[in-house]
Amino acid sequence: MKNRLFKSVIATVAIAASILFNACTGNGNKGNADSAVSATDTAATASAGLTLQSGFSAAILAENLGGTRHITVSPQGDIFVKLGKPKDGKGIMVLHENNGKADVKTGFGDFGGTGIYIKNGYLYASSDEDVYRYKLNDKNEVLDSTKPETIVKGLINRHQHEAKAIVLDDAGNLYVNIGAYSNSCQVKDREKGSMGQPGCPILDSAGGIWQFKADKLNQTYKDGVRYATGLRNVVGMDWNKQNNQLFVMQHGRDALHDLFPDLYNEKQSAELPAECLYAINKGDNAGWPYIYYDQQQNKKILAPEYGGDGKKDGDPGNKYINPAAAYPGHLAPNGLLFYTGDQFPEKYKNGAFIAFHGSWNRAPEPQAGYYVVFQPFKNGKPDGKWEVFADGFSGSAENTAKGNAERRPCGLAQGPDGSIYVTDDSKGTIYKISYKK
Repeated sequence: MKNRLFKSVIATVAIAASILFNACTGNGNKGNADSAVSATDTAATASAGLTLQSGFSAAILAENLGGTRHITVSPQGDIFVKLGKPKDGKGIMVLHENNGKADVKTGFGDFGGTGIYIKNGYLYASSDEDVYRYKLNDKNEVLDSTKPETIVKGLINRHQHEAKAIVLDDAGNLYVNIGAYSNSCQVKDREKGSMGQPGCPILDSAGGIWQFKADKLNQTYKDGVRYATGLRNVVGMDWNKQNNQLFVMQHGRDALHDLFPDLYNEKQSAELPAECLYAINKGDNAGWPYIYYDQQQNKKILAPEYGGDGKKDGDPGNKYINPAAAYPGHLAPNGLLFYTGDQFPEKYKNGAFIAFHGSWNRAPEPQAGYYVVFQPFKNGKPDGKWEVFADGFSGSAENTAKGNAERRPCGLAQGPDGSIYVTDDSKGTIYKISYKK
């Protein structure tokens, strides 16, 4: 136990130090620079191999389930987990917790994917091309797992940013991320010096959030509405009930130095651009691929593919939305959850948890991420410093720095008792994090 605690604390210190040294955040549209609070800034505890804020504990409910992506929990405590790829022919696992462990009740669905969500008596789940739903009974159990209804079909999948994250609102609408099948809309994707495609035709069918009816069958693109555009790829998304608004976490672009070595050095490429939290309204444009958000200069920068040099203002006409908050680059935010429970201390109420899957492209700087952070909110907007909430998924500071994480957090869900659940898509681990005074 002492050795595990030592490793977990050292991992947190190393990661937090790297982030504090290399990056800052811009909270709110004013773009104010703000640093993170690490888990070691308050008394931390080690639990289930994780380093947590004081008073919290974690339990490993299940392991080796497969590539567990997003997760949702019913009011009765059934845990529905989406697998990236089917395991034994099943892409959705249903578990129930008993005495600190979660037993598999059943599995169904022969499709892989990311999104899963319970709403209004249905379980919604997405593949990389389609969205399905299953009717639930009064105990929120699937009535017939062999006959899902197809809600949306034929969404584009070109095997880059193909995950179709989903969320539903209270007005009967379904929102689907359709990620751009490109890094930066170059004429030749990820080729050194290749310039951007004029008008970026990718945006016609990808690079944004599409809105569909939650109860209409067999919808295609023509039935949906491009709710927001200019978003390279969104995996973490949630509906903020405090201000009745969609929030999303964008994966920022890659390879500034590799593609334009005359304009960016390796350190800049490792740290830029920010991973951004956006508050979305219908018709919003976040600016991809024409701009990116620089969290060090606290402004939108014109992308080099479209004539930028790392300094030019990317939005003199102010037609692109500002991020609600900005985080260090390349940490891959895969989960977003607004906390509405009563179990955690009051400061967490209506704030956002973000699961950072971890970087692969910060070399020659150390890799970073592989943790869950908390972003305080007030009146529906980010307010104050974000902090590392749960760390240690990677296994060690050395694993983090090398990008060899044992586990990588992906999905987040809130349970009926106010605990939160975290998936890991490397080893198929399900964590439950709880608070006790």
